Amino acid sequence: MNHTAAELAQYLGAKLQGDGSLAIAGVGGPENATATDLIYLDAPKFAPRIEKSAARCVLAPPNSRFASKVVLEVADPKFAFAKAAAWLLPHAPSKSGIHATAIVARTAKIAENVSIGPYAVIEEESEIGAGTTIGAFGFVGRGSRIGANCFLHPRVTLYAGARLGACVEVHSGAVIGSDGFGYVFGEGRHWKFPQVGRVEIADDVEIGANTTIDRGSLETTQIGTGVKIDNLVQVAHNVRIGEHTVIAAQTGISGSSVIGKHAMIGGQVGIADHCKLEDGAIAGAQAGIPTGKTIHRGQTVWGTPARPLEKFKEQYAWFARLPELAERVRKLETAASAKAQDSKIDR
Repeated sequence: MNHTAAELAQYLGAKLQGDGSLAIAGVGGPENATATDLIYLDAPKFAPRIEKSAARCVLAPPNSRFASKVVLEVADPKFAFAKAAAWLLPHAPSKSGIHATAIVARTAKIAENVSIGPYAVIEEESEIGAGTTIGAFGFVGRGSRIGANCFLHPRVTLYAGARLGACVEVHSGAVIGSDGFGYVFGEGRHWKFPQVGRVEIADDVEIGANTTIDRGSLETTQIGTGVKIDNLVQVAHNVRIGEHTVIAAQTGISGSSVIGKHAMIGGQVGIADHCKLEDGAIAGAQAGIPTGKTIHRGQTVWGTPARPLEKFKEQYAWFARLPELAERVRKLETAASAKAQDSKIDR
């Protein structure tokens, strides 16, 4: 649905420069945007790209001027752009109803305006909230609870008893509530430790494709409000992740680790068991956090084993100089050896 620049300015609380009746239908990058797309400027060096763009409306910092554009002045153009995109391009509404090939248990509770796609399976005593979409080949295990206005893409699997809040989006291939990896060795073999806990996912969480979140062993795996998890992330049993934390792809979080609120975890980070990342902590890409380690509030760590960023950079600088230092040592050893030989000859 089209909106005008004036309507968008009102929605964003932006200051409008130019024609408020300009129609805006979507969003784009400066190079591929059309005349009815919205673009944004977040650094002065990109101003030439904005000038050349076919887009006629731009989000820009206060006091920005573009003669050929309608300008919406905002303090944070990138954030305003994301907010505008969600408003301009909401999820296409799914057609409510249950597909003829879906299997829905008689004891399942399905609220109004729910869409259940082809070949989906909804087991006994499950509950699905109003306005939720279950994509094709989705599986909702016995006794699971899904809140209102969730969107489960095709081939999402919820094991029995999983709990999802409202407005949760889960991408294809994700598995929620599978058994954790816990074994005890005895009598010559590995015995499986009980995996009988639950998994609870709060409101406004997004879970990427092929991510796996294990149920608790005896407790509950918890994902807090507003958490965003990328593709191919493994969250083990009893892990707790605080509100509005973001986790990038291929990260693995081992059992019973606790991550605070507003933390940031880069790609391919490895977090061993029983670790604690306090509120606002940042783990850079490929950081390795050993068992039981605490990353303190607001601290940024990098490397393996993870250490404060400044220390990592200092050590890495020396690491990069190792070939040079090795050559210097070789020359010193050669000179020392030659001097020793000369001393023997003098004797």
